[in-house]
Amino acid sequence: MSTADRNLTGLHRRWGLSPSTLAPGCFASVMATGIVSIGAELKGLHLLSIALFWLAVVLYVFFTVLTVVRILRYRDAVRADLHDPSRAFGFFTAVAGTNVLATGFVSLGLIPLALALFAFGGLLWLVLGYGIPFTAVLGSSTRPVSSEVNGTWLVWVVAAQSVAVVASSLGIELPSTPYADPGLVAYLTLAAVVMWAVGLALYVVCMIAIGVRVLQHRFGPEDLDAPYWVSMGALAITIVAGSRILDLGGTPLLEATRMLVGASSALVWAIATWLIPALIAAGIWKHVVHRLPMTYAAGLWSMVFPLGMYSVASIYLGRSDHVPVIEWIGQHWFWVGLAIWAIVFVAMVSSFIRTLRRP
Repeated sequence: MSTADRNLTGLHRRWGLSPSTLAPGCFASVMATGIVSIGAELKGLHLLSIALFWLAVVLYVFFTVLTVVRILRYRDAVRADLHDPSRAFGFFTAVAGTNVLATGFVSLGLIPLALALFAFGGLLWLVLGYGIPFTAVLGSSTRPVSSEVNGTWLVWVVAAQSVAVVASSLGIELPSTPYADPGLVAYLTLAAVVMWAVGLALYVVCMIAIGVRVLQHRFGPEDLDAPYWVSMGALAITIVAGSRILDLGGTPLLEATRMLVGASSALVWAIATWLIPALIAAGIWKHVVHRLPMTYAAGLWSMVFPLGMYSVASIYLGRSDHVPVIEWIGQHWFWVGLAIWAIVFVAMVSSFIRTLRRP
Protein backbone atom coordinates (compact mmCIF):
# COMPACT_ATOMS: atom_id res chain seq x y z
CA MET A 1 0.00 0.00 0.00
CA SER A 2 1.39 3.43 -0.93
CA THR A 3 1.89 6.23 1.60
CA ALA A 4 -0.99 8.16 0.04
CA ASP A 5 -3.29 5.15 0.36
CA ARG A 6 -2.31 4.66 4.00
CA ASN A 7 -2.94 8.33 4.74
CA LEU A 8 -6.35 8.13 3.07
CA THR A 9 -7.19 4.98 5.02
CA GLY A 10 -6.20 6.72 8.25
CA LEU A 11 -8.38 9.70 7.43
CA HIS A 12 -11.31 7.42 6.68
CA ARG A 13 -10.90 5.40 9.85
CA ARG A 14 -10.16 8.14 12.37
CA TRP A 15 -11.83 11.20 10.92
CA GLY A 16 -14.81 9.85 9.02
CA LEU A 17 -13.98 12.21 6.17
CA SER A 18 -15.13 9.63 3.67
CA PRO A 19 -18.89 9.29 3.10
CA SER A 20 -18.48 5.53 3.50
CA THR A 21 -17.26 5.89 7.11
CA LEU A 22 -19.02 9.08 8.19
CA ALA A 23 -20.14 8.89 11.82
CA PRO A 24 -23.86 9.52 12.52
CA GLY A 25 -22.88 12.12 15.14
CA CYS A 26 -20.71 14.16 12.77
CA PHE A 27 -22.75 17.35 13.29
CA ALA A 28 -21.63 17.58 16.95
CA SER A 29 -18.87 20.01 15.93
CA VAL A 30 -21.53 22.24 14.34
CA MET A 31 -23.56 22.16 17.56
CA ALA A 32 -20.53 22.97 19.71
CA THR A 33 -19.20 25.79 17.51
CA GLY A 34 -22.66 27.28 17.04
CA ILE A 35 -23.52 27.39 20.74
CA VAL A 36 -20.18 28.96 21.67
CA SER A 37 -20.93 31.56 18.98
CA ILE A 38 -24.30 32.31 20.62
CA GLY A 39 -22.59 32.56 24.01
CA ALA A 40 -20.08 35.03 22.58
CA GLU A 41 -22.93 37.19 21.27
CA LEU A 42 -24.59 37.19 24.70
CA LYS A 43 -21.23 38.27 26.14
CA GLY A 44 -21.05 41.15 23.68
CA LEU A 45 -18.13 39.64 21.73
CA HIS A 46 -19.72 40.28 18.36
CA LEU A 47 -16.72 39.70 16.08
CA LEU A 48 -15.84 36.42 17.80
CA SER A 49 -19.48 35.37 17.58
CA ILE A 50 -19.64 36.09 13.84
CA ALA A 51 -16.38 34.22 13.16
CA LEU A 52 -17.51 31.14 15.09
CA PHE A 53 -20.96 31.22 13.53
CA TRP A 54 -19.68 31.19 9.95
CA LEU A 55 -17.20 28.46 10.87
CA ALA A 56 -20.21 26.46 12.09
CA VAL A 57 -21.97 27.16 8.77
CA VAL A 58 -18.95 25.86 6.83
CA LEU A 59 -18.83 22.71 8.96
CA TYR A 60 -22.58 22.23 8.47
CA VAL A 61 -22.35 22.48 4.68
CA PHE A 62 -19.33 20.14 4.63
CA PHE A 63 -20.99 17.42 6.68
CA THR A 64 -24.32 17.85 4.88
CA VAL A 65 -22.65 17.14 1.53
CA LEU A 66 -20.88 14.07 2.94
CA THR A 67 -24.11 12.85 4.51
CA VAL A 68 -26.11 13.20 1.29
CA VAL A 69 -23.40 11.36 -0.66
CA ARG A 70 -23.39 8.63 2.00
CA ILE A 71 -27.17 8.20 1.84
CA LEU A 72 -27.08 7.96 -1.96
CA ARG A 73 -24.01 5.75 -2.37
CA TYR A 74 -23.62 3.78 0.87
CA ARG A 75 -27.15 2.84 1.81
CA ASP A 76 -26.11 -0.41 3.47
CA ALA A 77 -23.79 1.47 5.85
CA VAL A 78 -26.52 3.99 6.68
CA ARG A 79 -29.01 1.17 7.25
CA ALA A 80 -26.55 -0.59 9.56
CA ASP A 81 -26.12 2.59 11.62
CA LEU A 82 -29.88 3.09 11.87
CA HIS A 83 -30.24 -0.41 13.34
CA ASP A 84 -27.30 0.00 15.74
CA PRO A 85 -28.52 1.20 19.19
CA SER A 86 -25.04 2.50 20.04
CA ARG A 87 -24.79 4.72 16.93
CA ALA A 88 -28.28 5.51 15.61
CA PHE A 89 -29.10 8.30 18.05
CA GLY A 90 -26.09 10.21 16.76
CA PHE A 91 -28.18 11.12 13.71
CA PHE A 92 -30.05 13.58 15.94
CA THR A 93 -26.96 15.84 15.84
CA ALA A 94 -28.16 16.82 12.34
CA VAL A 95 -31.41 18.13 13.84
CA ALA A 96 -29.65 20.00 16.65
CA GLY A 97 -26.96 21.37 14.32
CA THR A 98 -29.62 22.67 11.92
CA ASN A 99 -31.51 24.38 14.72
CA VAL A 100 -28.41 25.90 16.32
CA LEU A 101 -27.70 27.61 13.00
CA ALA A 102 -31.34 28.66 12.70
CA THR A 103 -31.07 30.31 16.13
CA GLY A 104 -27.93 32.10 14.97
CA PHE A 105 -29.71 33.42 11.89
CA VAL A 106 -32.51 34.74 14.12
CA SER A 107 -29.98 36.76 16.13
CA LEU A 108 -28.51 38.09 12.86
CA GLY A 109 -31.95 39.21 11.72
CA LEU A 110 -31.96 36.81 8.76
CA ILE A 111 -35.51 35.65 9.44
CA PRO A 112 -36.25 33.95 6.07
CA LEU A 113 -33.12 31.76 6.43
CA ALA A 114 -34.04 31.01 10.03
CA LEU A 115 -37.59 30.03 9.04
CA ALA A 116 -36.29 27.78 6.25
CA LEU A 117 -33.87 26.00 8.59
CA PHE A 118 -36.57 25.75 11.26
CA ALA A 119 -38.90 24.06 8.77
CA PHE A 120 -36.14 21.68 7.69
CA GLY A 121 -35.08 20.96 11.27
CA GLY A 122 -38.68 20.34 12.29
CA LEU A 123 -39.24 17.95 9.40
CA LEU A 124 -35.97 16.17 10.17
CA TRP A 125 -37.07 15.83 13.79
CA LEU A 126 -40.39 14.25 12.77
CA VAL A 127 -38.66 11.72 10.51
CA LEU A 128 -35.86 10.81 12.91
CA GLY A 129 -37.82 11.34 16.11
CA TYR A 130 -40.27 8.59 15.20
CA GLY A 131 -38.03 6.54 12.94
CA ILE A 132 -34.87 6.01 14.98
CA PRO A 133 -36.54 4.56 18.11
CA PHE A 134 -38.15 1.94 15.85
CA THR A 135 -35.03 1.10 13.84
CA ALA A 136 -32.56 1.22 16.74
CA VAL A 137 -34.71 -0.49 19.38
CA LEU A 138 -37.44 -2.59 17.76
CA GLY A 139 -35.51 -3.16 14.53
CA SER A 140 -32.17 -4.03 16.09
CA SER A 141 -30.82 -7.56 16.17
CA THR A 142 -28.87 -6.71 19.34
CA ARG A 143 -30.36 -8.26 22.46
CA PRO A 144 -30.64 -6.97 25.04
CA VAL A 145 -30.76 -3.49 23.52
CA SER A 146 -29.99 -2.01 26.96
CA SER A 147 -26.41 -3.29 26.66
CA GLU A 148 -25.78 -0.80 23.82
CA VAL A 149 -27.28 2.31 25.46
CA ASN A 150 -24.80 5.20 25.76
CA GLY A 151 -24.64 8.98 26.07
CA THR A 152 -25.61 9.58 22.44
CA TRP A 153 -29.19 8.65 23.32
CA LEU A 154 -29.47 12.00 25.08
CA VAL A 155 -28.97 13.82 21.76
CA TRP A 156 -32.59 12.75 21.14
CA VAL A 157 -33.52 15.16 23.95
CA VAL A 158 -31.23 17.92 22.63
CA ALA A 159 -32.81 17.65 19.18
CA ALA A 160 -36.33 18.04 20.59
CA GLN A 161 -35.38 21.02 22.72
CA SER A 162 -33.51 22.64 19.82
CA VAL A 163 -36.82 22.78 17.94
CA ALA A 164 -38.38 24.50 20.97
CA VAL A 165 -35.51 27.00 21.14
CA VAL A 166 -35.84 28.05 17.50
CA ALA A 167 -39.64 28.21 17.67
CA SER A 168 -39.57 30.44 20.75
CA SER A 169 -36.73 32.61 19.38
CA LEU A 170 -38.68 33.18 16.16
CA GLY A 171 -41.84 33.86 18.17
CA ILE A 172 -40.01 36.57 20.11
CA GLU A 173 -38.42 38.27 17.08
CA LEU A 174 -41.13 37.99 14.41
CA PRO A 175 -43.53 40.64 15.81
CA SER A 176 -40.87 43.35 15.33
CA THR A 177 -40.03 42.36 11.74
CA PRO A 178 -41.77 42.75 8.36
CA TYR A 179 -42.64 39.05 8.63
CA ALA A 180 -44.95 39.57 11.62
CA ASP A 181 -47.97 37.26 11.49
CA PRO A 182 -50.08 36.62 14.62
CA GLY A 183 -51.13 33.21 13.32
CA LEU A 184 -47.53 32.15 12.75
CA VAL A 185 -46.48 33.43 16.17
CA ALA A 186 -49.29 31.42 17.79
CA TYR A 187 -48.14 28.31 15.92
CA LEU A 188 -44.53 28.90 16.99
CA THR A 189 -45.61 29.30 20.62
CA LEU A 190 -47.53 26.03 20.46
CA ALA A 191 -44.56 24.25 18.87
CA ALA A 192 -42.18 25.63 21.49
CA VAL A 193 -44.29 24.53 24.47
CA VAL A 194 -45.04 21.08 23.01
CA MET A 195 -41.44 20.35 22.08
CA TRP A 196 -40.19 21.61 25.46
CA ALA A 197 -42.54 19.15 27.19
CA VAL A 198 -41.61 16.31 24.83
CA GLY A 199 -37.91 16.95 25.41
CA LEU A 200 -38.40 16.89 29.18
CA ALA A 201 -40.21 13.55 28.97
CA LEU A 202 -37.54 12.10 26.67
CA TYR A 203 -34.84 13.09 29.15
CA VAL A 204 -36.49 10.94 31.81
CA VAL A 205 -36.79 8.03 29.35
CA CYS A 206 -33.14 8.27 28.28
CA MET A 207 -31.80 8.55 31.83
CA ILE A 208 -33.77 5.46 32.85
CA ALA A 209 -32.30 3.59 29.87
CA ILE A 210 -28.78 4.71 30.83
CA GLY A 211 -29.43 3.69 34.44
CA VAL A 212 -30.45 0.21 33.30
CA ARG A 213 -27.28 0.03 31.17
CA VAL A 214 -25.03 0.94 34.09
CA LEU A 215 -26.74 -1.29 36.66
CA GLN A 216 -27.35 -4.43 34.60
CA HIS A 217 -24.33 -4.58 32.28
CA ARG A 218 -20.61 -4.19 32.68
CA PHE A 219 -19.66 -0.52 32.65
CA GLY A 220 -15.92 0.12 32.66
CA PRO A 221 -13.89 3.31 32.27
CA GLU A 222 -13.58 2.68 28.51
CA ASP A 223 -17.38 2.95 28.27
CA LEU A 224 -17.47 6.38 29.88
CA ASP A 225 -16.95 8.52 26.78
CA ALA A 226 -17.49 12.22 26.11
CA PRO A 227 -21.15 11.97 24.98
CA TYR A 228 -22.16 11.32 28.60
CA TRP A 229 -21.62 15.07 29.11
CA VAL A 230 -24.83 15.45 27.12
CA SER A 231 -26.64 14.40 30.32
CA MET A 232 -25.87 17.94 31.48
CA GLY A 233 -26.14 19.54 28.04
CA ALA A 234 -29.64 18.16 27.50
CA LEU A 235 -30.73 19.83 30.73
CA ALA A 236 -29.00 23.06 29.74
CA ILE A 237 -30.82 23.31 26.40
CA THR A 238 -34.07 22.51 28.24
CA ILE A 239 -33.37 25.59 30.38
CA VAL A 240 -32.73 27.72 27.28
CA ALA A 241 -35.99 26.54 25.71
CA GLY A 242 -37.89 27.27 28.92
CA SER A 243 -36.33 30.72 29.32
CA ARG A 244 -37.10 31.67 25.74
CA ILE A 245 -40.69 30.46 26.15
CA LEU A 246 -41.05 32.74 29.18
CA ASP A 247 -39.96 35.68 27.00
CA LEU A 248 -42.73 35.06 24.46
CA GLY A 249 -45.74 37.36 24.31
CA GLY A 250 -48.83 36.39 26.26
CA THR A 251 -51.09 33.71 24.76
CA PRO A 252 -53.73 31.55 26.51
CA LEU A 253 -51.52 28.46 26.16
CA LEU A 254 -48.47 30.24 27.52
CA GLU A 255 -50.34 31.77 30.44
CA ALA A 256 -51.59 28.29 31.39
CA THR A 257 -48.10 26.82 31.39
CA ARG A 258 -45.92 29.80 32.40
CA MET A 259 -45.64 28.84 36.07
CA LEU A 260 -44.77 25.22 35.21
CA VAL A 261 -42.13 26.26 32.66
CA GLY A 262 -40.57 28.82 34.99
CA ALA A 263 -40.40 26.53 38.02
CA SER A 264 -39.11 23.60 35.96
CA SER A 265 -36.35 25.72 34.40
CA ALA A 266 -35.01 26.77 37.80
CA LEU A 267 -35.13 23.18 39.06
CA VAL A 268 -33.44 21.81 35.94
CA TRP A 269 -30.67 24.43 36.23
CA ALA A 270 -29.94 23.24 39.76
CA ILE A 271 -29.69 19.61 38.58
CA ALA A 272 -27.46 20.57 35.62
CA THR A 273 -25.17 22.48 37.98
CA TRP A 274 -25.01 19.49 40.34
CA LEU A 275 -24.05 17.20 37.44
CA ILE A 276 -20.93 19.15 36.47
CA PRO A 277 -18.73 18.06 39.43
CA ALA A 278 -20.02 14.47 38.99
CA LEU A 279 -18.98 14.45 35.33
CA ILE A 280 -15.58 15.92 36.18
CA ALA A 281 -15.11 13.23 38.82
CA ALA A 282 -16.05 10.58 36.25
CA GLY A 283 -13.36 11.96 33.94
CA ILE A 284 -10.79 11.76 36.76
CA TRP A 285 -11.88 8.17 37.45
CA LYS A 286 -11.32 7.31 33.80
CA HIS A 287 -8.11 9.18 32.98
CA VAL A 288 -6.32 9.45 36.33
CA VAL A 289 -7.41 6.41 38.33
CA HIS A 290 -7.55 4.00 35.38
CA ARG A 291 -4.96 5.89 33.31
CA LEU A 292 -6.76 5.75 30.01
CA PRO A 293 -4.96 8.19 27.70
CA MET A 294 -6.61 11.45 26.66
CA THR A 295 -6.41 11.61 22.87
CA TYR A 296 -8.42 13.48 20.28
CA ALA A 297 -11.59 11.82 19.05
CA ALA A 298 -14.52 13.37 17.22
CA GLY A 299 -16.75 12.49 20.19
CA LEU A 300 -15.04 15.22 22.25
CA TRP A 301 -17.30 17.75 20.53
CA SER A 302 -20.14 16.15 22.47
CA MET A 303 -18.46 17.49 25.61
CA VAL A 304 -17.89 20.99 24.22
CA PHE A 305 -21.55 21.52 23.37
CA PRO A 306 -22.85 20.97 26.94
CA LEU A 307 -20.21 23.28 28.39
CA GLY A 308 -21.14 26.06 25.97
CA MET A 309 -24.85 25.39 26.42
CA TYR A 310 -24.60 25.66 30.22
CA SER A 311 -23.23 29.19 29.84
CA VAL A 312 -26.02 30.23 27.45
CA ALA A 313 -28.64 28.57 29.67
CA SER A 314 -27.44 30.38 32.79
CA ILE A 315 -27.41 33.76 31.05
CA TYR A 316 -30.91 33.33 29.64
CA LEU A 317 -32.35 31.96 32.90
CA GLY A 318 -30.74 34.69 34.97
CA ARG A 319 -32.22 37.36 32.72
CA SER A 320 -35.70 35.86 32.36
CA ASP A 321 -36.06 35.07 36.09
CA HIS A 322 -34.22 38.25 37.16
CA VAL A 323 -31.62 36.34 39.19
CA PRO A 324 -28.30 38.20 38.66
CA VAL A 325 -26.16 35.52 40.32
CA ILE A 326 -27.24 32.87 37.78
CA GLU A 327 -26.51 35.25 34.91
CA TRP A 328 -23.12 36.03 36.51
CA ILE A 329 -22.29 32.32 36.58
CA GLY A 330 -23.22 32.01 32.91
CA GLN A 331 -21.18 35.07 31.94
CA HIS A 332 -18.05 33.65 33.58
CA TRP A 333 -18.68 30.03 32.57
CA PHE A 334 -18.55 31.18 28.95
CA TRP A 335 -14.77 31.37 29.22
CA VAL A 336 -14.67 27.72 30.31
CA GLY A 337 -16.73 26.69 27.28
CA LEU A 338 -14.60 28.82 24.94
CA ALA A 339 -11.35 27.44 26.38
CA ILE A 340 -12.49 23.83 25.99
CA TRP A 341 -13.71 24.59 22.47
CA ALA A 342 -10.29 26.03 21.59
CA ILE A 343 -8.45 23.05 23.12
CA VAL A 344 -10.57 20.53 21.21
CA PHE A 345 -10.28 22.54 17.99
CA VAL A 346 -6.49 22.72 18.27
CA ALA A 347 -6.36 19.00 19.14
CA MET A 348 -8.49 18.26 16.07
CA VAL A 349 -6.23 20.26 13.75
CA SER A 350 -3.07 18.78 15.32
CA SER A 351 -4.42 15.25 15.03
CA PHE A 352 -5.40 15.91 11.43
CA ILE A 353 -1.89 17.12 10.59
CA ARG A 354 -0.28 14.12 12.31
CA THR A 355 -2.58 11.77 10.42
CA LEU A 356 -1.54 13.33 7.13
CA ARG A 357 2.17 13.05 7.96
CA ARG A 358 1.99 9.51 9.32
CA PRO A 359 3.73 7.06 6.94
